[in-house]
Amino acid sequence: MLPEPGAVPLGRSSPPFRPVRLPSGHPPDTMGPMDDEKGATGSAAGTTPVGGAPARKAPARKAPARKAPARKAPARRTTATATTTTASASGPDRPDGEWGHAGPGPGGRPRGRALYNRRLQRDHERWPLVARVVTGLFARPELGLSLLGARGPVEVEGRVLNPSTQLLLELSRRLPGGSPDPEGAGPGFDPVATRSEFTRMSRLGMPVRTDVHVTGRVIPGPTASTDLPVRIYRQFGTGLVGEPGRSGPPALMFFHGGGWVSGDLDSHDALCRLLAVTSRCIVVSVGYRLAPEDPFPAAVEDALAAYTWVQRHPDEVGHAGGRVGVSGDSAGGNLAAVVALETRPGRGGPDVPPPVAQGLFYPVLDSRLDSPSLRSMGEGYFLTRQSMEVFRSLYLPDRSQWETGRASPLLAGDHAGVAPALVVTAGFDPLRDDGARYAEALARAGVPVEYRCYDDQVHGFLGMGVLPDSLALTTEVGDALGRLMRRGAPDGPGA
Repeated sequence: MLPEPGAVPLGRSSPPFRPVRLPSGHPPDTMGPMDDEKGATGSAAGTTPVGGAPARKAPARKAPARKAPARKAPARRTTATATTTTASASGPDRPDGEWGHAGPGPGGRPRGRALYNRRLQRDHERWPLVARVVTGLFARPELGLSLLGARGPVEVEGRVLNPSTQLLLELSRRLPGGSPDPEGAGPGFDPVATRSEFTRMSRLGMPVRTDVHVTGRVIPGPTASTDLPVRIYRQFGTGLVGEPGRSGPPALMFFHGGGWVSGDLDSHDALCRLLAVTSRCIVVSVGYRLAPEDPFPAAVEDALAAYTWVQRHPDEVGHAGGRVGVSGDSAGGNLAAVVALETRPGRGGPDVPPPVAQGLFYPVLDSRLDSPSLRSMGEGYFLTRQSMEVFRSLYLPDRSQWETGRASPLLAGDHAGVAPALVVTAGFDPLRDDGARYAEALARAGVPVEYRCYDDQVHGFLGMGVLPDSLALTTEVGDALGRLMRRGAPDGPGA
């Protein structure tokens, strides 16, 4: 049984790891309208931001010209969440604002609280027409569930599913051709034929940030005959302050999900744009080879080759040399973890510095697929156990490779010395235990790790921007990863 939510420092001198469940708030008001145009609700991570400083109270409004009494700003509602964080989230070696929560944004503009203000952020978003139409419905899920005649709240193992997510599941089941598994890996699954549909559905669920500069290019792959497409994302104004003593922004590698079978640069374009804004990093998304045409270890080799290229070409990417992190969702989280493991000094990997941080979003970390959460959440919450078994058969057709560290980072014999990690899971996700166990393994090895389980969410929630809470939590995750990327880095706008 998981303990009550609470802050548990993790690190070399930390107590034993304890997974902590994070229910996101209800009603979904995390990024609702604000009374102060420059303010926002408290951090969606709880009453204390990750940077360590307590959330400030909203300032009172000024009295109007007719000299009516000034109205006090209403108490801000925050989501009822808690986090497990790295030790010394703030202190002498990490002054407040160093990770960007209250520090300057691109061009020196204030950021942090404004990042969570929906009224301000909408000015930089372009929504697909379908998403724009249904967003209002998901903001009032009880009405939609009532019209559909759906049952009451969904509760499993003490967790209650987010009502907006419940409504999305109900609609997915009832619409013609709808499926609760967006990757659709059922009987007769044809990965090549369904890739375009996966990308199309992925792009419908997220707003497209218009304040991000996106460039595409091709870089050398692991062999002379293999080239890799990448996209580089930079929020306008990021890294343009060239003052003496201030370095450029970090680079954050991103490996997309899709079971090593589906997904591409287009399917995760909107998410990468949002990560570039919320993390203040230059994001480099990698189009690695997919199974079954190129099974294991092709994706791993591509990920390592792309990471090596970014480390060796800071001027072309525009990042601070040596400050590169890795991240990914689902199968991409698996690749990010493998890169972090194999680039440790003295491990026989490429001759480049290891990542400064790793962000693993509901990652696949144990290819045996036998965890308790797979059994309890393996049906009915989008990603299914059947889909995962199909993906595994295509990516890892050789059963003898399932328990190798390259295929299952959780089973690597030694986790010491890997990059500090942000591990994010969802309560209604078959892969929840993979993330929790990996965070525990890293903590035992003395690696600083922050583990967040958003208790009412499902697999893939970072790409479900039509759901109010999911969009808010995606912003929060990117913000937290950006701070982790800057741990111990020089302060300043360029950093």
